[in-house]
Amino acid sequence: MFGVLIVQTQKGEVGYLAAFSGILAGKNLHAFFVPPVYDLLQPDGFFKLEEEQISAINRRIQALELHSTYLSLQETVKRLETEMIEALSDLKQQMKIAKEKRETVRKSGSLTSDETKALIRESQFQKAEYKRQERAWREQLELAKKNLNDYETEILQLKTERKERSATLQHQLFEQFVLLNANSERRSLCDIFINTPSQTPPAGAGECAAPKLLQYAYLHQLKPIAMAEFWWGASPKGEIRHHGHFYPACKGKCGPILAHMLQGLTVEKNPLATQQQQMVEQLKIVYEDEYLLLVNKPAGMLTVPGKENDIPSVYSLLRHQYPEAEEPMIVHRLDMDTSGLLLIAKKRWIHKALQEQFVNHTVRKRYVALLCGVPKQLTGEISLPLCPNVWDRPHQMVSFQHGKPAVTEFQVLSIQDEYTRIAFYPQTGRTHQLRLHAAHPDGLGCPIRGDILYGRREERLYLHAEWLSFIHPATGNRLEFTQEADF
Repeated sequence: MFGVLIVQTQKGEVGYLAAFSGILAGKNLHAFFVPPVYDLLQPDGFFKLEEEQISAINRRIQALELHSTYLSLQETVKRLETEMIEALSDLKQQMKIAKEKRETVRKSGSLTSDETKALIRESQFQKAEYKRQERAWREQLELAKKNLNDYETEILQLKTERKERSATLQHQLFEQFVLLNANSERRSLCDIFINTPSQTPPAGAGECAAPKLLQYAYLHQLKPIAMAEFWWGASPKGEIRHHGHFYPACKGKCGPILAHMLQGLTVEKNPLATQQQQMVEQLKIVYEDEYLLLVNKPAGMLTVPGKENDIPSVYSLLRHQYPEAEEPMIVHRLDMDTSGLLLIAKKRWIHKALQEQFVNHTVRKRYVALLCGVPKQLTGEISLPLCPNVWDRPHQMVSFQHGKPAVTEFQVLSIQDEYTRIAFYPQTGRTHQLRLHAAHPDGLGCPIRGDILYGRREERLYLHAEWLSFIHPATGNRLEFTQEADF
């Protein structure tokens, strides 16, 4: 990610600064770009010296884990565990057969006193022999585990030392990032993040383009005027970044930092509040009875209240309009930028019944969208697991390791110029599922028009929930509703 900051000198001259996030071509110092807030790559700096110590510990751990004796002991323990289970299982089977034979002899009813005693001694001997065998196997196994444990204890101690050194180094590094704001106030990264949910800065905090630009401007008495960040090059794996597109600063790493660094500057007001007020009259009721209602949510309106509770949402508007309706009312959600059909319950039991239909996939949905570009296939299915990008919310990302299954069926409806009109049939309901499945290279590779998160900003997101079919919980009838998109 690269960033540009328009600045003004004390004499009124206007110019610009440039920066890049993280490290570029193995270095964080390049001509033309502002320097990092703290140069962690200084050859004689504490970070590089301690990093080498941690690397040495890594090499020792790797050498131990690959040592032939250690590997041999692991195999020995596994082999002994298997052989012990098999041997003791065979003994138990033999004891079971012997017991059945004794029971058969006893039932014959012609045993003498000595023969009865002999059967008892046989049973006792077999039980004692099983215990002796079990004890011998366990002693042999414990000896092998003890020898193995000597290696594992050393490896664990080294890993503990590595973890402690890394945590200490990270904290020491974060203390070096002392960030200014327009009021000349200074705060370290540790101080800035102390009131966040994690309470500690994430790795890489303070190394993004935006903090670098603002820090340099404040240090050189330059007044920030406007700033933008853009992606250059191929998209990183899992995330969606388009070459040459502008993106807002990430919320996880830069959000708390910029909340401090922008203090003292005149910042534009959030236009969302004004836009939301204009949308209140656009919330159209498509269907209503005594049990539920269906509304056509306009693009840009929240489904439920966000952090700023004074901004109207579908819930807050309907809560005011239907004071007798039972909570929780909202049956499912649409992204703020998505328009279309949204189902609302007036009674709690209706809400529960409708949600069960969503869980059981008996609710049918169709979305229509405009894509930027033309996908390779005209119809098909996309299956890419999704999870939140924890350091850049609300972005989601593709992750085959941590993601939850997400499946979307699609059908191209028409193609005109550089845009494709497409129908989406989501089989699961993950956050931003349609948007990410459209934009990701392993999906359609064509972002939805106006997608500010995974594509390019326009006047709106061209995604609309146009058709909804469900079974009315009170009547048992299947209902279908269509609300065509206005694009």
